[in-house]
Amino acid sequence: MELIKSKTYLNLAKAYAGECMARTRYEFIEYGARMKGYKYLAKLVDEVVYQEFNHARMLYSFIETASKEEIKNIDICSGYPFKEKWDLLENLRLAAEDEEFEEKKVYPEYEKTAREEGFEDIANLFKNLIQVESCHKKLFTQLYEQMKNGTLYKKPNPVKWKCDDCGYEEVGTEAFEICPLCQAKQGAVMLKIASD
Repeated sequence: MELIKSKTYLNLAKAYAGECMARTRYEFIEYGARMKGYKYLAKLVDEVVYQEFNHARMLYSFIETASKEEIKNIDICSGYPFKEKWDLLENLRLAAEDEEFEEKKVYPEYEKTAREEGFEDIANLFKNLIQVESCHKKLFTQLYEQMKNGTLYKKPNPVKWKCDDCGYEEVGTEAFEICPLCQAKQGAVMLKIASD
């Protein structure tokens, strides 16, 4: 089957559009975090923004292989979320929800279709995207929970807090409000995010 005549081709275009939109929605979250003084939180979200850019780039690369001619337009019909408002806490929750939808519903269906149509490389791309979307969901969930529960900069047991601006470190149950070395505000303190 030719890629350009397949359902996988349309799924690539929908996934590309979705990744581009996610990137922009997460840039809004990054901007909101930065405006509220959560400098390191913004940096974490910005890493996800860059990853979403690369997802879109990889999807686009497969789309380009579908024709030797210029692809002028791909008509797609698909739904995309427009739930986020200018509320940082709520947007973190919604970002986790959106990532879970891609992880559990969208990309598994796209992977299955690509395999059925014989596009193993594209199926494997969707499979790998599922793993990354799961990691994004976990990150956004942790940030949401910590912000909601007031534990971004407070922990029940002593931990090492590090200023992302200058590298100053201090152990305690709460992060310093002002870095003793460079005078950066607490938002520059590296957050404690659990890894798998």
